[in-house]
Amino acid sequence: MASLKIPATIPLPEEDSEQLYKAFKGWGTNEGMIISILAHRNAAQRSFIRDVYAANYNKDLLKELDKELSGDFERAVMLWTLDPTERDAYLANESTKMFTKNIWVLVEIACTRPSLEFFKAKQAYQARYKTSLEEDVAYHTSGDVRKVVKVLFISSLKQSLLVPLVSTFRYDGNADEVNVKLARSEAKTLHKKITEKAYTDEDLIRILTTRSKAQINATLNHFKDKFGSSINKFLKEDSNNDYVQLLKTAIKCLTYPEKYFEKVLRRAINKMGTDEWALTRVVTTRAEVDMERIKEEYLRRNSVPLDRAIANDTSGDYKDMLLALLGHDHA
Repeated sequence: MASLKIPATIPLPEEDSEQLYKAFKGWGTNEGMIISILAHRNAAQRSFIRDVYAANYNKDLLKELDKELSGDFERAVMLWTLDPTERDAYLANESTKMFTKNIWVLVEIACTRPSLEFFKAKQAYQARYKTSLEEDVAYHTSGDVRKVVKVLFISSLKQSLLVPLVSTFRYDGNADEVNVKLARSEAKTLHKKITEKAYTDEDLIRILTTRSKAQINATLNHFKDKFGSSINKFLKEDSNNDYVQLLKTAIKCLTYPEKYFEKVLRRAINKMGTDEWALTRVVTTRAEVDMERIKEEYLRRNSVPLDRAIANDTSGDYKDMLLALLGHDHA
């Protein structure tokens, strides 16, 4: 469920474009006007505004925003204004440039986006950066880490000693298409490989990277029922291993994305000094998707509403922008 609040009556994109043009003029930028428009328009509406702005004023709205805004507020507005697939391409490219720190963002994008959306993000990546995401990921990874990232990102290539790399176009599936017999069998396979600490085993990687999300959920439910704990609990003892951490992240993103994003937000807000990049990324990428579920999970886990936590940890226009995307213009 999305948290974004769209007005009952939406102005024409020509009107929104005119108001944004006026917001950039004069002695100071009207940040409140920018928030009141962009933070209350969905992706399609924002795209129309960008097109009309370019046609009417012969200027790129994103470049205007970049010129007029600054800091965390600028990053939040810029990320939000991008088309979702453009945004994912931008975040993925940014992550490849800071790979050691941000490898988790790549797994997050690959595992929480619907297959078609991720495919389009890869197309946007190649169009913008004149190289494929697969090439950039391969360039920045090695060993077992390369193996797990590649099986998440590469569609058709193969390498010796590595599992055949799966199609990135993972079938999303639904509950009534689950193969129960297969789920039981593959739950046993996963348990065997994890017990043996064969974390890079081809069968383990194949199950986690080729099955539909519905099928994986069924398999992991059978795993927990039969062996008494979730698969991530079994992996916990080797959590210091980067490769195992990637597997755990992928599993969490595939099965309970709201829990994964709640944890990212909790860490971003509760650490010494706010991690604005993580906070901005989650709010801007999930506001139109499942932010209501994330908010519910955050409240359950922390006993504090997410909007209040963000309001207490941020300030100024940046705070106002995030709260607007959460559906709380005032907290």
